[in-house]
Amino acid sequence: MRRVIAASLVLAWLGFLADSRPLRAERPVEILGRDGSPMVLVPGGEFIYGEGDDRRSLALPSFYLDKYEVTTKRYTKFLQAIGQKERERSNESSLASPGDRPIIGVDWQDAEAYCHYYGERLPTEEEWEKAARGTDGRIYPWGDAEPTRAVANYDWDGKKRWRGYDSLSPVGAYEAGKSPYGIYDLAGNVTEWTSSDYDRETKVVRGGSWLVDAVTLRSAHRHGVIPTYRLNVLGFRCLQDAS
Repeated sequence: MRRVIAASLVLAWLGFLADSRPLRAERPVEILGRDGSPMVLVPGGEFIYGEGDDRRSLALPSFYLDKYEVTTKRYTKFLQAIGQKERERSNESSLASPGDRPIIGVDWQDAEAYCHYYGERLPTEEEWEKAARGTDGRIYPWGDAEPTRAVANYDWDGKKRWRGYDSLSPVGAYEAGKSPYGIYDLAGNVTEWTSSDYDRETKVVRGGSWLVDAVTLRSAHRHGVIPTYRLNVLGFRCLQDAS
């Protein structure tokens, strides 16, 4: 009997130790999008959306989101596939620039056309925000800590100016800044188009860019841009429904 009791106590103690260990983050579930870019699963369920008086709980179904912003290399392949030459783009956004940088100078219709060509779509702002901040209501993709140069490409010293594609970082350069689901550059580098309307004349963009300050990097930050604008701070990524 004593041996049985002792064995039970040992098992209980081992169980306590197992329960008290930090939980390991699950390995992200990835697929390959039709454009060849990796996509990461964002599981369905509730999450904390918005901030301040607009903070509330929302529920979304599962979806896959591009792990990286669409690059100039992938966008060039898209234009070649549809037989379209590069349109004149503002702010020196030449497709001859480094292929691992996010594409810029694309308007909302350009971004939507790219995603639809590959059987995907632009994310809604709600989907984008969940992918960026997870379910725990964190302020930034990496948590609540204030941004630093180690986590995002943004105007950390208030002195940034456009220097061509050298102003942008290669996609996936900020390992410490990725979201809870392992998605990169959801803060900084380029602001991203969503499918959502901000008002009757503009579309919601999210994520801040290389030109903004730390405040604009918040995952819940939102503002509107006229959909025909082609800017050197605007890019996008695509979403694929999980079902």
